[in-house]
Amino acid sequence: MSDVKASDNYKEKIRILSERIVDAQKPIRILDAIKWNRQIEHDFFAQKKLSPPQTDKSYYDEISLGFQANDKFSELRQIVSDIKLNLGEKDEIGILLTKMCEQYIDVVEMLEARGTKKFWEISKKLYGSPKDRFFDDGGTILSQGNMLYSILANLESKSLGQEYPKNISAEEAVKILQERFAKGSLKDRIEIKLSDGIVADAAAGSDVIKIRSGTLLSSKDIDIFEVHEGWVHVATTANGKSQQVAKWLAKGPPRCTATQEGLAFLMEIITFSTYPRRAKRVNDRILGVDLVENGASFMELFEFYLNENYDEHEAFQNSMRVFRGGVIEGGAPFTKDISYCRGFIENYNFIRTAIRDGRPELIPFLYVGKINVDDIPLLYQKYREGIVDAPFYLPPQFADLNGLAVWMSFSNFLNTVDLKKVQEHYGSLFNKYL
Repeated sequence: MSDVKASDNYKEKIRILSERIVDAQKPIRILDAIKWNRQIEHDFFAQKKLSPPQTDKSYYDEISLGFQANDKFSELRQIVSDIKLNLGEKDEIGILLTKMCEQYIDVVEMLEARGTKKFWEISKKLYGSPKDRFFDDGGTILSQGNMLYSILANLESKSLGQEYPKNISAEEAVKILQERFAKGSLKDRIEIKLSDGIVADAAAGSDVIKIRSGTLLSSKDIDIFEVHEGWVHVATTANGKSQQVAKWLAKGPPRCTATQEGLAFLMEIITFSTYPRRAKRVNDRILGVDLVENGASFMELFEFYLNENYDEHEAFQNSMRVFRGGVIEGGAPFTKDISYCRGFIENYNFIRTAIRDGRPELIPFLYVGKINVDDIPLLYQKYREGIVDAPFYLPPQFADLNGLAVWMSFSNFLNTVDLKKVQEHYGSLFNKYL
């Protein structure tokens, strides 16, 4: 691996091109462009759930994109042309920046197609499908979802220990999170506040965690917000925005979504912040997307979630996540929600491989900004060349890799154990005595 430092002229070219990409993507807000207003849910229940939400193409046409699509196409294509002119056709950073621009072009095309089947076709290109395979092997995202479904559903009725009632107000949650982050490196980079404008209990912006006003939360929920929203979404943004040259790392196109959401879900797990019901909710999104790809309508998906013991509000919200931007009759979902489990598997296997190959120094670069996990070796090389700055804002588990290194060392061995024989051994004992 080269240690030759990049020239100031080369770095300046990258910085300028990166800033142009960041500026170009600013008005592109995917979730804002496909959101359902609160009146839709109100009307659905006021009509006794007798008819599906009226979110066809004409509904989305009333939601402004905030930019002219043709102008944005021209702007992004001009940046691609300038990347090739200034960096060359074969420059590795240039190729990465070109991929970003091309994905933003696809995003604009997807948003223009809201309420049509084409929306799903582009969504599938950008975020994938439950039918995609991991690393070209026999396992699909859907097969992972089906296996986890059977395990997590079996755990739901079991007592696993302490109960976590939802008895903490949104105002209290804000104070608790403020106190926690005041003690760490993110204290000057993060704001915690109440919000009336979000659907989920919490959401992260570039430097803020918003808690939905009026909601009641458990202590587990607050733990999850801390590690998921704060120590992943805000921390990676902070590291990206701190870059002196690699300004593109502050923002991520859809190719970065699985790595981001998978890292957030991984943090929930390795900090023991999550719980089976939460994991099942994330996993059920895979099943929901697959059902709709196979033709399920909104009403059918809503019924599926009711049958999975979600209350009516949760069932509506879960269904809305899958159908926003797509076709209400089915067959054309928004596939982004497969990213959580997909990204978890990809990140976990990256970390495990880095430990096995004696490359632990690569692992913190999951936090260097908004990235795709496959970019990390290249980004680390560019760090050595002085183009990329190392991540500063890291949670304890990634700042000190001792515990993670041991965990992944044993994980590499456990992967060689014949699980079927282990299950047969212990299963016979369970059946004999229980």
